[in-house]
Amino acid sequence: MSAQAPKPVTDLTRNAKISAHVGRMGRARAYQKKGSYKRKYEPSAKKEQEAAPASSSKPFGKKGGSRNVPTEKASRFYPAEDVRTPKASRKSIRAARLRPSITPGTVLILVAGRFAGKRVVFLKQLPSGLLLVTGPFKVNGVPVRRVNQAYVIATSTKLDLASVQVDSKFDDAYFKADKKPKVKAEASFFADPANKAAHPESKVADQKSLDKDIIAAAKKAGPLTLKYLASTFSLSNGDRPHAMRF
Repeated sequence: MSAQAPKPVTDLTRNAKISAHVGRMGRARAYQKKGSYKRKYEPSAKKEQEAAPASSSKPFGKKGGSRNVPTEKASRFYPAEDVRTPKASRKSIRAARLRPSITPGTVLILVAGRFAGKRVVFLKQLPSGLLLVTGPFKVNGVPVRRVNQAYVIATSTKLDLASVQVDSKFDDAYFKADKKPKVKAEASFFADPANKAAHPESKVADQKSLDKDIIAAAKKAGPLTLKYLASTFSLSNGDRPHAMRF
């Protein structure tokens, strides 16, 4: 048998990993081993540019006269107070990429906000990049709402939403608050707190229709799925979140 050629070494890093995201050396030790602090950086020579003249001579009048005109005209308006000018940004606003662990029907745990600790069902990603989720409301009191995927934990529990039709009306404009007329401070102070604006009946009907389909899908997933959605996630003394499997 012929001797096999040795495998080429592909990982030549000085700081070998001892686990998925932990290196053998810390940042300071790795910087010391790299030795980049010994390199001397010399500034590159700047090209000298000829300064543009502050003014230029232009003909003036019918008698062949001339006058000096400034190259850059000064502003004719000056604010009474100094106003900061925001810097121009080259960043383009686009929707965030959805995490691979989050798919329609995935049960998520909210870790921040009004409903922190609640479990919700992911429905779809909106054009803004936010996640459309619901409790459902009848099970744990979480209505259909938008959340940022940075504040959720994706679990391994998934519901089959093949039979659930998420209406196209649930978009970013659906959650935009209506503009209320401004009320003077005195009038708002003496206003009756019981006379608050009621939740629109159309949105109440949308929530009930969505809850009906989600609850039916949860019952198909297992007998304990609804109890799992109704339970609240929390940590106790001695719990190690990094070692948990959700």
